[in-house]
Amino acid sequence: MYLPDHFSETRPEKLHALIQANPLGALVTHSANGLDANHIPFELLAEQGVEGTLQGHIARANPLLQQLTEGMPVLVIFQGAQGYVSPNWYQSKHETHQQVPTWNYQVVHAHGRLRLRDDERFVRGLVARLTRSHEVRSEQPRPWKMTDSSADYIRRMLAAIVGIEIEIEQLVGKFKLSQNKAPADIAGAAAGLEARGHAVLAQAMREAEDGA
Repeated sequence: MYLPDHFSETRPEKLHALIQANPLGALVTHSANGLDANHIPFELLAEQGVEGTLQGHIARANPLLQQLTEGMPVLVIFQGAQGYVSPNWYQSKHETHQQVPTWNYQVVHAHGRLRLRDDERFVRGLVARLTRSHEVRSEQPRPWKMTDSSADYIRRMLAAIVGIEIEIEQLVGKFKLSQNKAPADIAGAAAGLEARGHAVLAQAMREAEDGA
């Protein structure tokens, strides 16, 4: 990934926060069949391992399972807020007419090695935690839980998936938030994005300018 210094984010707490806020990761693998990418909701265990540990699951029917090997290197990409930035939002554009369009975004690349966890206890615990977390985030008045279904049905559903675990060896963050622009241009771009529904990206730009 092209990573100019002014867009590099290295603070673990910021990288972990993006993963936790945007848990659907693109798992990129390479095998004899070539490159593949699968989109998987992950749980981040921030305190487990040097850089944290990711846990998720895939369908047993997914052909990817036949391509995975214990300890194989993998990449998981997490994308945060993103949006198009028009030159018209820069104050300096109206003074110099020397600005071009761009795209602001936040991404984290998690590099690590994969471990298969094909056991019912691991998968049950993972599904329970993921469900609990996302039922709360989706503001359900009565959060769904596994005991809402019959034990036999849940056993069959759990048997249809396989757990995976990735101990993160390296986190690479790129927060492209107009850090290379003048304060007035950042303010204009943030206002333009916010007016079009990109409030999270606009706030991230303001925080980056403040060094937060």
